[in-house]
Amino acid sequence: MAGKFEIKKAKDGQFYFHLKAGNGEKILASEMYREKDSAENGIESVKKNAPDDSRYERKETKNGQFMFNLKAANHQIVGTSESYTTAAARDHGIESVKANAPEAPVQDETA
Repeated sequence: MAGKFEIKKAKDGQFYFHLKAGNGEKILASEMYREKDSAENGIESVKKNAPDDSRYERKETKNGQFMFNLKAANHQIVGTSESYTTAAARDHGIESVKANAPEAPVQDETA
């Protein structure tokens, strides 16, 4: 089963998306967007930038966990990972985004 993007609407009316792996695990989350079109543009940016390893900012959190941000060419963050317990798990998450994002369908859950 391949990955997919899910567009959702928050209680405050803003929009956001998640990229989920084929097993249903959330591997990337967006910021909040005022407009649904902006969230859709964010998905396109993730699809475009996901294959490029230089777009990933690998980080260690203050509590010793690991995470990453995916950045666009303009250095804006277009997606943020969950926290991982090891650097290897984080790197596996990056590989999952690279594999799933470029061809992932978009499921609109805002209706």
